Amino acid sequence: MARAGRSEGGGAFGVVVTGLPAQADISYHRGSDIHRAGIALAGVITALLLTAPAANAACRQALALGLDISGSVDTREYDLQRQGLAQALGTDDVARAILQQSSAPIRLTVFEWSGPTAQTVILPWTTIANADDLTAARQRIRAAPRSIQDQTTALGSALLTGFAMLDMQADCWTRTLDLSGDGIANTGPRPQDIPASRTPQGVTVNGLTIAPNQHPGQDDSIADITELSAYFRAYVIRGPGAFVETALGFENYAAAMERKLLRELQSLALSDARQ
Repeated sequence: MARAGRSEGGGAFGVVVTGLPAQADISYHRGSDIHRAGIALAGVITALLLTAPAANAACRQALALGLDISGSVDTREYDLQRQGLAQALGTDDVARAILQQSSAPIRLTVFEWSGPTAQTVILPWTTIANADDLTAARQRIRAAPRSIQDQTTALGSALLTGFAMLDMQADCWTRTLDLSGDGIANTGPRPQDIPASRTPQGVTVNGLTIAPNQHPGQDDSIADITELSAYFRAYVIRGPGAFVETALGFENYAAAMERKLLRELQSLALSDARQ
């Protein structure tokens, strides 16, 4: 597996990953949709080779966060999701969980996704070893340029993107992919068509499903989020201890993200960690 050296400046800012050379490894794909997803996936690998931290220090958890910015997410909802993530990372409980073991910090990356070839890294792999690192990461998440948006929802492509990113962090004790979404896949490879064999060993995929914003007397949103969460449980999440968190509207995204981050960050028993 290729490994990359540390980029002291944090690497490319808001990297848009698109087409790549034909020799990229996409041999496991079948059909044109999956072929296109493979090209974009290889693009992620190339972009992140410039930014991945060196494996010269203990890492207790690699956490990759994927945000849904497909056509169903309007400008206001986009901002609530982006700013909500930055807000959740800065709460006292989450910050304490992130910084609890400075000798083995976590590594964090954030990408936004929509169509089969539309994935953008807004925070390259970053080691969060102290409060200053966390503050800088949150600022970068808030300030990154808005990503290129596709109208479609390629949830399977988002899975493959996250797998490629976590493949680069094999030295971390645990590895987690965290996908937010407000709808099911409608283009590209479907999550249910990506076999378990494509999931990197030991990786856990969790989900955060987002319901339409609630209004008094409206029951449709509850039915929608129940159906979407069932879809995520059946086809998206996988790996040890995988779970789905729910946000009842984008206004509740920050609180739901905080709950999910706390559950993910506290799931590692340090006494069981690999040395």
